[in-house]
Amino acid sequence: MNSRTNNEPNEFQPLRSNRQPQIVSGLNGSFDRKPLGEQNCAVRRQEIMVILGNVGILSGGMALGLPTVTLRQLTDPNESIHLTLSQSSWFASLNMLSCPIGGLLCALILDRLGRKRTLYLLNMFAIIAWLLMALSIHFNTETAYLMLMISRLVIGITNGMSGAPVGVYAAEISMPKIRGRLILGTSIAVASGITLIYLLGFFIRDDWQLIAVICSGYQIISLLCVIPMPETPSWLISKGRIAEAKASMNYFRGLEKSGLITNTEVEAEFNILQNSIQLGVGEKKPSFFRSLKLPEVYKPLLILITLFAFQQTTGIFVVIVYAVQISTEAGVTIDPFLCAVLIGVTRVLTTCPMGIILEKWGRRRSGIISSLGMCYCMFLLAAQSWSEWLSKVPFLPVIAIVGFILLSTLGLYTLPFFMISELFPQKVRGPASGITVAVGMFLAFLCIKIYPSMKEAIGNEYCFVVYGVMAFLATIFIYLFLPETRGRTLLQIEDEFRHRLLRNSRSSAPVEMRDVFIK
Repeated sequence: MNSRTNNEPNEFQPLRSNRQPQIVSGLNGSFDRKPLGEQNCAVRRQEIMVILGNVGILSGGMALGLPTVTLRQLTDPNESIHLTLSQSSWFASLNMLSCPIGGLLCALILDRLGRKRTLYLLNMFAIIAWLLMALSIHFNTETAYLMLMISRLVIGITNGMSGAPVGVYAAEISMPKIRGRLILGTSIAVASGITLIYLLGFFIRDDWQLIAVICSGYQIISLLCVIPMPETPSWLISKGRIAEAKASMNYFRGLEKSGLITNTEVEAEFNILQNSIQLGVGEKKPSFFRSLKLPEVYKPLLILITLFAFQQTTGIFVVIVYAVQISTEAGVTIDPFLCAVLIGVTRVLTTCPMGIILEKWGRRRSGIISSLGMCYCMFLLAAQSWSEWLSKVPFLPVIAIVGFILLSTLGLYTLPFFMISELFPQKVRGPASGITVAVGMFLAFLCIKIYPSMKEAIGNEYCFVVYGVMAFLATIFIYLFLPETRGRTLLQIEDEFRHRLLRNSRSSAPVEMRDVFIK
């Protein structure tokens, strides 16, 4: 029986708390200075390594936005290689069908090979995919089509793998105070990749082969960026490589990269981490499927899978993939490629400060504002097709579409990927992250694949209504069930999931209603 009260200190509390002064080095330390992990040298090292890892993640965004800038040329019957309507829908969505394979592959190898080697594999898959597309034009139509489809399948595996490794890497090397903005790097990378491919499409409108060649060259550079990245202390400890884990911990706390820890503050942090991981290693570790019975595993898994489902059914990825087509059909009067670029730039500019926003507002408030705003934008987009006076408002479709992208980035687009790295415990973080991303990307495939048929059956405006209704339902889900993790360490999050849903003093939702979902 656990006899600790909420007021008692425990091993899951951060090193610096309101009740105790932080542990210091004993040489020139001060009781009121920042922990080493939050000082400039350490933060700079953490940020640089996360940026290097995220360079390769841009390919995921480029793959998502590729149909927007290539379908016009690929569906032109005057081109030597062109696709039918059915083939083009497969080209747009096939990468999402293979995303679950990438997610499951990531689940298998993230804990076995480590975070760094997983990134190597991710970049190699992306290089193969872009080269297949670039070389396809040199073959006959049937072979070229086959190569294009294989390229989309392989890049989809990359998409599925890209959701977890850098986010997990960032969570494991950082302190709670800066964890949010480091984890967010993956979302910024994907948004930047989408914007980059939109820009390439804006300037190179009639040469998809050149776009593929440029992407291939970029991916080779991103592979080289992984080389200087140290493996995380958590993974090294789990594999018994203690000296390497100490060197990694020293490096990420701004000290000399040595296999011996001499700083008492870093030693205390390392010992807490080592004891937590080795306690689990010393036990007979159950399989992942047996671990699903544990509340600290199945609760976050259910919450995140449902959050991913709402992310997809609100049309976020549909707008990304069909940005030019949706802009044209919604009555946008400016160049649709320029509108796509505006969408991409909006997403990047909104994603960049999300680390600060999530730390200031918290996860739940950001999600609620995001989903409610998306609901309003979708209903506005539908209403302008029916209302004569709304249809006369200048640039209303552009405002609604760009507003939808801005508000989705504030929460529903970002949060599922962001919270993957926070909610799952260390012992199942790899497989749980991979499975969650796999489910989310399979739902993305379904939404993207059926959008053209859905549009033909009910019309674009009713598609917008459906997306708006799902955004409203997402608001209710976030309000009732999404836990607040701001300011908590990963060990605290795991411990509180083990006993009950994370406490959220700001929530006015009845606890019993949330317990219906999590018990």
